[in-house]
Amino acid sequence: MDPIPCEVDTALRRLTAAGFEAYLVGGCVRDALLGRPCSDYDVATSALPAEVEAVFAGEKLIETGLRHGTVTVLLAGRPVEITTFRVDGDYADARHPDAVAFTRSLTEDLARRDFTVNAMACGRDGALVDPFGGRRDLAARVIRCVGDPAARFGEDALRILRALRFSAALDFTIEPATAAALRAQADRLAAVSAERVREELTKLLCGVGAHRIVAQFADVLGAVLPELLPLRGFDQRSPYHALDALEHTAAVVAAVPPEPALRWAALLHDIAKPETFSVGPDGIGHFYGHAARSAELADAIARRLRFSNTLRERVVLLVREHGRQIEPTRPAVRRALAKLPPDAFFQLLELMRADAAGHSAAGRARRVPTEEFRAVAEELLRERACFSLRDLAVTGSDLLAAGCPPGPPVGAALSSLLGAVLDERVPNEKSALLALYAAQKGDTSC
Repeated sequence: MDPIPCEVDTALRRLTAAGFEAYLVGGCVRDALLGRPCSDYDVATSALPAEVEAVFAGEKLIETGLRHGTVTVLLAGRPVEITTFRVDGDYADARHPDAVAFTRSLTEDLARRDFTVNAMACGRDGALVDPFGGRRDLAARVIRCVGDPAARFGEDALRILRALRFSAALDFTIEPATAAALRAQADRLAAVSAERVREELTKLLCGVGAHRIVAQFADVLGAVLPELLPLRGFDQRSPYHALDALEHTAAVVAAVPPEPALRWAALLHDIAKPETFSVGPDGIGHFYGHAARSAELADAIARRLRFSNTLRERVVLLVREHGRQIEPTRPAVRRALAKLPPDAFFQLLELMRADAAGHSAAGRARRVPTEEFRAVAEELLRERACFSLRDLAVTGSDLLAAGCPPGPPVGAALSSLLGAVLDERVPNEKSALLALYAAQKGDTSC
């Protein structure tokens, strides 16, 4: 393993010097063996909580996890979680053990963990403890439950989503018995809180293998996202689509950058296609209004899963706008930037590009010129172009001084001038705008 943080090494050293076993466990061991960066280091020890506190007497201790055997020690100002080896009791709520019992056995502690790749430990000397074949499964790129998969998922339903999330994040397959068990118990996900579902799904969607999970495990995801199920096998009846609606969705997920808003928008961008489907006289399928309806469903899903307002609003915006027709011209892009924040506009381009890439050859021939859009937008932003009334070179006071009646006519005149600037019929210069206003005033009332 790479060198571990000094505070973590200090914790291991002091525990072993006091005569206890102490190991790094779980995700940090897995990630180190995969050559991935480690951010969280968990220490497991044979020392009971009171013994841990005695070893670190004089240090600041946080006892919020004491009931489950965890003592957090601040070393060099940084928290280190130290947990006593334990075995879990029954899981009456399908999420948390009713009670835990402490043990002096590392193997018993590792046996309670979810997947073999998370059930390894490493001592300060670098020696690996791997009683369940986690290293073998890392080499085979497989997610496998420790012991009986049905028992593991029966204990904690969240592990169903964690299996999918690890499969997506690591781009590992799920071994057949584990896959069968998580499918059989998918309905147990009803016991998992909306916040935990959202957290796991977001991590899943941002994984390199997310598209594979969407395509292969829609039946499981449907337990928490039932809106996804009608996409399976849905024939879009269009020459522009060679894939069914779910396969197209998975392709779009794969093609956007792994950012939460973009991956969620990709997943939900066509969620309303089945309910907006109609067939024209020529036998071709149509989905009139599907973007607006998909945005409504995306908003409902985001509220149900308790997204932050910022994430919810961005996902809904991207879904609603993904079918927007834009010409690769300065005025058209300028008008789009007048309605969308620049970062949202660039995310929308990514979604539009990915959506087009998920079409058939005939659909891809109707190329969306996203690179041209991007180049024009970047040019406009470099120029600090005018996109809104606050950027306009004239104000309401200027128009009043030019003879515009107060009240609504001022707002109407400003909006008209902004439109002229956005269409590049006039530069955003005070003299030019006042001259245009005067000309307009001469033709019609203000």
